[in-house]
Amino acid sequence: MGDSAYSFSLTTFSRTGKLLQIEYALNAVANGQTTLGICAKDGIVIATDKKLSSELIDVINVHKVEKITPTAGICYAGVGPDYRVIVQRARKSSLAYSQTYGEVQPISQLVKDIAGVMQEYTQRGGVRPFGISLLVGGLDGDGTPRLYQVDPSGAYFSWKATAIGKNYVNAKNFLERRSTDAMELEDAIHTALLTLREGFEGEMKSDNIEVGIVKSDGKFSVLTPEQIQDYLDEAN
Repeated sequence: MGDSAYSFSLTTFSRTGKLLQIEYALNAVANGQTTLGICAKDGIVIATDKKLSSELIDVINVHKVEKITPTAGICYAGVGPDYRVIVQRARKSSLAYSQTYGEVQPISQLVKDIAGVMQEYTQRGGVRPFGISLLVGGLDGDGTPRLYQVDPSGAYFSWKATAIGKNYVNAKNFLERRSTDAMELEDAIHTALLTLREGFEGEMKSDNIEVGIVKSDGKFSVLTPEQIQDYLDEAN
């Protein structure tokens, strides 16, 4: 009996020790649009391709980078509706933490809570894994910028720079050549845009990408199309 006999079961390991539904979820991530993040010494940048399937869609109402706490933001590659569920759960978690402890939830605690939700959906019958991987950027309890990746299995990792989605291998290679420990936020934004452009299909414009940053003051914000266009003009 091959692994295919276990492919429809979420809670049963195959003979080779795999949960194939999680691997299929990772395939959904790999088919998603390119998303990347860079942890600079004074902040975080997360950026994503958000090309739409039709020019008739109102791009103003499409958001792939979301603010979770005043100091943290999140973006994804994979299945969009699954992302909305995770964003809602993350905001509830951060609000509960804030009400309990009277302070903003540190990024490490937020990521643990998100990863816990995603892991729970890998061991229960009647559900399926989330078809997304996440990049979460923000400040930890000591004020240090942190960038995390969370996968459908519930595994999470801290990165200096990484990429997910389509073309992630080439994007990671580009980031390895360009990113350094001494990189500042402004340089990180330019590097993120250059990395996206490397594998971008068609013309990269301010309305078909999205960028979120955590500045040195600790505040997370999503750049406006006008701000993105200024960075694109500088890169040309």
